[in-house]
Amino acid sequence: MPDQTQDFNTLHARHGRYPQADSVEDFRRNLAAVQQRIVEACRRVGRDPAGVRLLPVSKTFDEAHLRLAYAAGCRLLGENKVQEAQRKWEAMTDLQDLQWSVIGHLQTNKAKQVARFASEFQALDSLRVAEALDHRLRIEGRQMDVFVQVNTSGEASKYGLAPDDVAAFLKAMPAFPRLRIRGLMTLALFSADVVRVRPCFVRLRELRDRLLEHAPDGVSLKELSMGMSGDFEIAIEEGATVVRVGQAIFGARAMPDAYYWPTADACPLDDDTPLSITPGC
Repeated sequence: MPDQTQDFNTLHARHGRYPQADSVEDFRRNLAAVQQRIVEACRRVGRDPAGVRLLPVSKTFDEAHLRLAYAAGCRLLGENKVQEAQRKWEAMTDLQDLQWSVIGHLQTNKAKQVARFASEFQALDSLRVAEALDHRLRIEGRQMDVFVQVNTSGEASKYGLAPDDVAAFLKAMPAFPRLRIRGLMTLALFSADVVRVRPCFVRLRELRDRLLEHAPDGVSLKELSMGMSGDFEIAIEEGATVVRVGQAIFGARAMPDAYYWPTADACPLDDDTPLSITPGC
């Protein structure tokens, strides 16, 4: 990327402190503020802001708040827990243009539900899940956009493929034609120190660039989903095309982080934020 980036601190100190959005005007104001941050980050590195998609993350918030977000213009919402997402989808089917992105770890026994309602899945890191999703999508007569999750921080608590395993994983994807591979996803270290956070995003971009030349037919690697409320500007500077933003739009969540983002070793993470520094983990 261009060298105009600046090493300001992340905004993770705001985690848990964002005021809750309780009106359409609140959501419009928060969305405008996030979009302005996107524009400024793109300007620093000479990117077109139109090349960055904002994914509002709505997990933990009730239907009433999601309807306010919809009224403010949100048409795609990100959810971690399949049962929670399905419940909201069923309650909001009257909003026919509202789509759902599942961004959290998926077990094979939940593939049936995801295949019914989600338009996008951002955390694929298992051939068993790929097979289960492809099977259920075939039954539903649907396809789904999918991102392959990569563990670029090296934390044992994180889900995601090791970078060295991604090439072989992608070679297996043509066997699952219902999955439209759009790119890669990662969760960076949760840290106020940009010097520690930025390399997680750089690794994903550099991995994508290495894999592009040999990507199997039908596998697209154009998209990089990385960055959250506290660090998405840094992710954009390093090439993010999708940023997953929850609290900066919806406000702080009432439930503890541990409940919403379980990890590979049962160490709790949450949000569009990976809290691998949760005490006791």
